Amino acid sequence: MQVPILLVTGFLGAGKTTVVNHLLAHAEGRRIAAVVNDFGAINIDAELIAGASDGVVSLSNGCICCSLEGDLLRTLSTLLRRDPKPEYIVIETSGVADPADIVRNLMDPVILREAPLETVLCVMDATAPATALDDALLRSQLRVADIVALSKLDLADAGAGARIRAAIRALRVPAVVVDANHGEIPAALLFPANADRAPAPREVGPRRPAEERFETLSWTSDKPVSLPRLQQAINRLAPKLARAKGLFETVEQPGRMMVFQFAAGRATLAPGDAPAPGVPRSRIVFIAELGVLSKAQLDAIMEACVDGV
Repeated sequence: MQVPILLVTGFLGAGKTTVVNHLLAHAEGRRIAAVVNDFGAINIDAELIAGASDGVVSLSNGCICCSLEGDLLRTLSTLLRRDPKPEYIVIETSGVADPADIVRNLMDPVILREAPLETVLCVMDATAPATALDDALLRSQLRVADIVALSKLDLADAGAGARIRAAIRALRVPAVVVDANHGEIPAALLFPANADRAPAPREVGPRRPAEERFETLSWTSDKPVSLPRLQQAINRLAPKLARAKGLFETVEQPGRMMVFQFAAGRATLAPGDAPAPGVPRSRIVFIAELGVLSKAQLDAIMEACVDGV
């Protein structure tokens, strides 16, 4: 039996992980294997976890989640040898990845025979201005998609969805555009009704030269952060950031970690678990375009969040 692949693409912070979370939480009897870049962002309820080994988290509903480390084709081959074999595979790409390159890899004859690429889903932030579509990477993500899912509509104004749809149409993107409130997309659009029907191989354009565009900068501290000072720091850093995420303990709420996310100019905080022994009490990863933010500048701004604490 073939195992159809759903490829989920989209820019940094668009909401790809929210879509994957929803698919895993509402599998409805399907055995789904999710291949993700970051375990930490996958919101798996503790009671759903049946076990973890060899980089794979098994869920009690029959789904599994594994981390994409190294070669994608090798990861897929490992999944296809599992017993029981998954019925569907969902691959969440990095927000800075050109999906055309991944589609090209998935056209490998061996993988295509066992796990054909069924659907490419591009998640698009509905709060983004229409000028965001001037970005070459985002255009590539849209052009390879079968379905474009508009996320964060609850955060957008009334006309945002229509504006983004019009901008996508202007690019002559052939994809179907749907709303994805809180990551929910009709399963019938994503998974084939007949799993034995093999989709046709896809045509992909010529390979583009790889371009290093983003860099990742990390900051850690063994001290808790002051929440008001952190808010000031993020306000200073926001114009230079593409994305940020992390965990930290605050002075105001000791003994409890907070989960921090920054995307599309918005920062959110959510309660996390108790601090783990032997790891820094504050650790945040920042993603910015190359040369926009230096490590020294980042450290100076962030150290002000703990100075004198």
